Amino acid sequence: MSTSQSATATVQANIPVSLRLSRPAINAQRLNDTLQLSCQWGSTPDGGMNRLALNDDDARVRRWYIEECQKVGCQVTVDAMGNIFAVRPGKNQGPPIAMGSHLDTQPTGGRYDGILGCLAALEVLRACHEAGYLTNHPLAAIVWTNEEGARFIPSMLGSAVWAGVKSLEFGQSRVDEGGVSVREELERHSFLGVRASSHQEIPLKAHFELHIEQGPILDTAAHPVAVVTGVQAFRWFEIKLQGRGSHAGTTPMHLRHNPLTAFCEMALSADQLAIQFGGLATIGRVGSLAAQSTNCILDDIVFHLDIRHHDDDKMDQLEAAVRVSFAQIAEKTLGVRLASWEALTASKGVQFDPLAVDCVRNACKAYPKQEIISGAGHDSVNTSKHCPTAMIFIRCKDGISHHPSEYSTREDIAVGGSVLLDAVCRYDSTV
Repeated sequence: MSTSQSATATVQANIPVSLRLSRPAINAQRLNDTLQLSCQWGSTPDGGMNRLALNDDDARVRRWYIEECQKVGCQVTVDAMGNIFAVRPGKNQGPPIAMGSHLDTQPTGGRYDGILGCLAALEVLRACHEAGYLTNHPLAAIVWTNEEGARFIPSMLGSAVWAGVKSLEFGQSRVDEGGVSVREELERHSFLGVRASSHQEIPLKAHFELHIEQGPILDTAAHPVAVVTGVQAFRWFEIKLQGRGSHAGTTPMHLRHNPLTAFCEMALSADQLAIQFGGLATIGRVGSLAAQSTNCILDDIVFHLDIRHHDDDKMDQLEAAVRVSFAQIAEKTLGVRLASWEALTASKGVQFDPLAVDCVRNACKAYPKQEIISGAGHDSVNTSKHCPTAMIFIRCKDGISHHPSEYSTREDIAVGGSVLLDAVCRYDSTV
């Protein structure tokens, strides 16, 4: 008997015969309670979360998550990027149908972004285990490392290495603002797996991800759920403007070499060009490398620019227009130069697999729904390069995310969990 067959037999042996043909169903109360329980690690006094990738709280919730998956018969593998793969055997051997998301948060994040997807995957495994329901293919719950990119840039790092978008050396060598690397943190927490982080070493049959929308479309429409058909392209840049610091009281306005003046014009220009090209532009980080003082003109400005578009060609046009505009602004600003423009990360637009999307669409039939192209990047962008992928969104209050006030109701969470279970079972019975 093979290892996989032995594991399947063990799962079956632990299930009462009377339950082995039961259809699984989500336990809505347990799903929400377990989600809130998981937020004890990294919670903040304002009700939000600060669980940056691979910090102590992230390590604690990861260890707890592994234990919970093992309780329902999962075999757990941790790869060289710390990605967690908890696999429940099916009737047949082969790559699992996966349900993946992330447990890391923004420094001022909420309790649902990413966390919902991981806890809903656990609930699907629990529901199948309790009902004695064996899928044709193995099922997997995945925790991807450093999806947010808040501590280690770029975002979606663990799934990018698994997908071959980034090398293992690149992934493990990323450092936070304190100079601590991903590899150092993986070693410190004993999450540096010996298994290669590779879609070839750890293949997936499919990947489904449940997530809050992080936008206002569902909340405005009063719909609980959405079928996500793809993800728009995005690009991140770090830009440095060099001027010359001087005394605020003795340097006349017309003789200042002030990079902040140029930056303010650039920020306005980016907004205007994003509107013109039908895309999005955001400056999410801004600062100065030089020491700052109230009565000193800044010496330099360093900022991060995020641009997005659902059309790759128009994304190219938007980036080109922004580059021209920024160069012109720097050139006309006395004593200021555009010192550097570094690409941090980029992702092309993605269209999800038609069959996987259709499974989600059919699973949503009982609910008022939308069809959405995601404005935010997700690990599903990377999995889509190597396996059929689809996403499910549920609404969040006022469309707010990456903030402590981020919130989804118990009822909508239950809908999301039920749609995830239904979509996975539909895909399992189809392929």
